[in-house]
Amino acid sequence: MEKPVDDKVLLRLEPPVAVLVLNDPEIRNPLSPDMVLALQAALDRVEQERQVKVVILTGAGKAFSAGVDLNSLRRMTESSAEQSRQDSMRVAGLFRRIYLFGKPVIAAVNGPAVAGGCGLMSVCDLSLAAPEARFGYSEVKVGFIPALVMVFLLRQVGEKTAKELLLTGRMIQPEQALRLGLINEIVPADQLLARAREVALEIVGNSPDAVTLTKQLVAHQHGQQLLEALELAVNTNSLVRTTDNFREGVTAFLEKRKPEWK
Repeated sequence: MEKPVDDKVLLRLEPPVAVLVLNDPEIRNPLSPDMVLALQAALDRVEQERQVKVVILTGAGKAFSAGVDLNSLRRMTESSAEQSRQDSMRVAGLFRRIYLFGKPVIAAVNGPAVAGGCGLMSVCDLSLAAPEARFGYSEVKVGFIPALVMVFLLRQVGEKTAKELLLTGRMIQPEQALRLGLINEIVPADQLLARAREVALEIVGNSPDAVTLTKQLVAHQHGQQLLEALELAVNTNSLVRTTDNFREGVTAFLEKRKPEWK
């Protein structure tokens, strides 16, 4: 049964699984403010469904999520410091909620996951990817920083690998993402959701108390450090938006030219 949360996210209730579909395919399902709010609303709905034990997150069309859309990028260059902070806090709140969500979340990455979209995948408990998927934390290429993503990425792949991905901003193939530990499996595109559901049912077959407590224990191994790191990330994310190089990077990207860094 499919229930639109709004036009940005579709919710398919298939107990004991719920499938959330990022639904803005014409612009590659960007992690826009509207998408963030829609995802939060979808998670609210899923929390109320007692029969749902596992969530699968995927994208409509050819992309999983391409990060920030062009309109949001333009607005960022004109935002006040407080507006930038509020925007950062919204995204941080979504990442934190998925990471700490009471039900396991599996990302079924059907296509490119870029910048904030790659961050969205990173905070899911497990990630399966189609061969067509690509992964990249490309923020540095437009004078931005992947501050919020960094908090979770460091916990998954370690400092050296995280620095390589974050400082180069390069896109990587699924095979390399698998080797680095960014994803758990590569699955043919036409089998991706079926395999995600298969993994979900494997989880559902275990003790629900043990599953919930295991996820909580893993998340809280870092304890207060996670909250402190996210707070610092929000502040740094907001700060970089005030720099001339951020404005130049975004403008150059929109104008399809090479940025002239100061």
